[in-house]
Amino acid sequence: MATQKKAQALTSVANDTPTEEILKIVTRDGGVIVKSFLTQEQIARFNTDIEPPMQALRPGSTHENEIVAAFHGSNTKRLTNLVTHSATFRNEILEHPLVHEVCDLTFLPESGTYWMTTAQVIEIGPDSQAQMLHRDLENWFPFIGMGPSGPEVTINFLIALTDFTEENGATRVIPGSNHWSDFEDRGTPDQTVPAIMNAGDVLLFSGKTVHGGGANRTGDEYRRAVAFALNPGFLTGEEAYPFLVDMEIARTLSPRVQRILGFRSQYPTGSPGLWQVDYADLGDYLNL
Repeated sequence: MATQKKAQALTSVANDTPTEEILKIVTRDGGVIVKSFLTQEQIARFNTDIEPPMQALRPGSTHENEIVAAFHGSNTKRLTNLVTHSATFRNEILEHPLVHEVCDLTFLPESGTYWMTTAQVIEIGPDSQAQMLHRDLENWFPFIGMGPSGPEVTINFLIALTDFTEENGATRVIPGSNHWSDFEDRGTPDQTVPAIMNAGDVLLFSGKTVHGGGANRTGDEYRRAVAFALNPGFLTGEEAYPFLVDMEIARTLSPRVQRILGFRSQYPTGSPGLWQVDYADLGDYLNL
């Protein structure tokens, strides 16, 4: 069982901190806050991009499974397909140097290529309960049993689009839970600490780390973030991007963003290639 000792606050670092140092903290604590990942001007443009679909979106979940519906949140909006909705997201956020430096150092030595499993705006509305604590690697069941010795199978970037406070639903994290021997142990709420952030900061955390959206105890604040996660090219992601993103948009993207969206083949370590057409790269078939 996990220790019940109260965890220390998450470490925050400047955005010019070397990527190797950032990843050392993630390895040690399970997550780190990087200050000023996005500029205020980028946040404003991204919010402008997504405002129409966010306004059209109803809060809550339509999932038939009650547990999943509760996980999604009754007064929470989750906007997906951000590549289509936002030029800022596809041309700037997905091209951010830190994203690719982190993923290259994390995935390439052990797993080879990587792609994006999901990207969504998550807006927790007033009077919302805390989300169920979980680890992102639970999407891929065998890795639960592998525990801390298993490979890193997902890295999540959670960017604050509004200030995160303990009162308005800042994401809760259990630092060090990435080292627990039993990954079926999700800990308890009193072991968590809030990821207090200013708009533009990013919480970078491992798929092995226990976390969950916090309770929004305010009567009028909306806690908005964009979360996007990447995993090795040998795992199936949550969102099937080639069926969501039009080819006209895909052709405007850089080759590395095309690859993380599934418009090019994957080359995991030891594999001659996956996600191919006639044993040739999907990008060739699509004339990219």
